[in-house]
Amino acid sequence: MQEQNEKPGNPKEDKLSIKIVSNSNPYSPTGIQQKILQPRRLSSYFIVLVDSGSITYNLDLQGITLTDGQLLFAMPNQVFIPPPTTTTLTYFKVLFDENTLALLPQPFPFLVNPLNAQTIVPDNAARVRVKKVFEILNQLLHIDEQPADTEIILAYLNSLLAELNSAYFRNTAPVTILNSNLSKFIEFKLVVETQLTEQPSVHAIAEKLALTTSSLYRIVKEYSGVSPKDFFSNRLMIEARRKLQYAPLSVKELAYELGFNDPAYFSRFFKKCTGKSVSEFLETRQDSSKE
Repeated sequence: MQEQNEKPGNPKEDKLSIKIVSNSNPYSPTGIQQKILQPRRLSSYFIVLVDSGSITYNLDLQGITLTDGQLLFAMPNQVFIPPPTTTTLTYFKVLFDENTLALLPQPFPFLVNPLNAQTIVPDNAARVRVKKVFEILNQLLHIDEQPADTEIILAYLNSLLAELNSAYFRNTAPVTILNSNLSKFIEFKLVVETQLTEQPSVHAIAEKLALTTSSLYRIVKEYSGVSPKDFFSNRLMIEARRKLQYAPLSVKELAYELGFNDPAYFSRFFKKCTGKSVSEFLETRQDSSKE
């Protein structure tokens, strides 16, 4: 992440880390571009707006195609493989870290992706506003001769995220007040993320959220379509595939990194969830990398 050159002495400014990329400010040079196209685990939030054209990103080993007016958002720790940009594509991308997000005056629930939909399609009016905010951020960070005040940059980032949060929940919940079930599901997802390798029981998670196990089951099923146990298992397998994306870990190494004490059990669990053994998955990954 590129840090802004801010005035010394203000602790807020020292923490601000935000970068914007667009047609007028693309990644460069060629060597850096090739490095960027390699699979990597994101350390920041990433949002891209495709203004015109079409492009396919690879996120957690799944292809996601964007066309005119659509956005993709990705979260820290996701495995991200961006494609080369084409000359016919017009776009804006913004990256910011957790510290920058913490400086904003409100939370944005869409960033934990409770509805499991990492694309956003705003209506025409919202699309115009979102594009304008991207243009202003691009101007503040790259065009203006004098560095913009941190508070101004944060104000526009806050505006952008507010627009996207509204568009994300447009058909599922009020814009400003999330219903209690959705709020609990967001809490559940956060527990899963922060305690993934500890593998807490469903009962322990329900207690932490002040819910009965039956209430937790109903809420998770409502927003994810699966039980809390299956949700946790699916998330573990995503993490397993992420780790295998970078290095051919042995079953034993992978099992221990994910909190399993019995590698043999983990091996059976992996195959049951993914339909492939760890070695078969690695062979598939190596074959695809040669294409």
